[in-house]
Amino acid sequence: MAEATEAAPSLLNSRAGAVSWLRLNRPRSKNSLDETLVEELARALEAAAIDTDVRVVVIAGVPGAFCSGVDLRSVATDLQHPERFEPRLAVFHRVIRAIVNSDKPVIAAVDGPAVGFGADLALACDLRWLSSTAYFEEKFVAIGLMPDGGGTFHLPRLIGSARALEHLLLGTRFDAAEALSIGLVNRVLPSAELEAEVSRVAEQLSRAAPLAVRAIKRAVRDGLSSSFESALERERTGQLALLRSEDAAEGVQAFLNRTPPKFNGR
Repeated sequence: MAEATEAAPSLLNSRAGAVSWLRLNRPRSKNSLDETLVEELARALEAAAIDTDVRVVVIAGVPGAFCSGVDLRSVATDLQHPERFEPRLAVFHRVIRAIVNSDKPVIAAVDGPAVGFGADLALACDLRWLSSTAYFEEKFVAIGLMPDGGGTFHLPRLIGSARALEHLLLGTRFDAAEALSIGLVNRVLPSAELEAEVSRVAEQLSRAAPLAVRAIKRAVRDGLSSSFESALERERTGQLALLRSEDAAEGVQAFLNRTPPKFNGR
């Protein structure tokens, strides 16, 4: 892919069937996030969440990097005046909330560095596919700061508090192999195979029953901060609602007929 110029959009928004691909496109800074890119990403994620033609979202960077975090040069002045930085932080939180609160699965396709807020962005996604050159690094502590994109919430739940604290307090790096071994990510592939495999998985997910996908995502997400009994009640309520759906009737009939189901989200 050609390197972006000043006139090139910082976010590439494309569609492959029912899969929305959102690519960070600032290769000269390893896809660091300036104000424009963050706002565009927030709007694109929010739009995908309500677009009935979209069933899966993929967040990626132009090849070679996922996201190197916030473009510090673009916010250096505001960092010295917290009251000016607060509105900017709200937009970053819009991005994370749009991922977590979406009814649709969001996949991070991570090639190269996912650093700082870039790491938080990938951690907020529902699934993470990595290239063998990818790595996670929460470097906030090195400049006297802390994660501000949900990293302190997601990381302990994915790998446990001890490893999470080591990573956050020491600013250590998880390369792709270690990230896979500790359960932080789903798959690791050669860089040349990453996009094709993510496309295959996203397309498979896009054919799944959207009501069931939504219910599963919500049950798992909500279960991260609630009791076992609450989880059972969510599953009971969700399953009874799904049993009344056209998709469930279609799925059962297709199974009995040994034909592929065609789900319509009703």
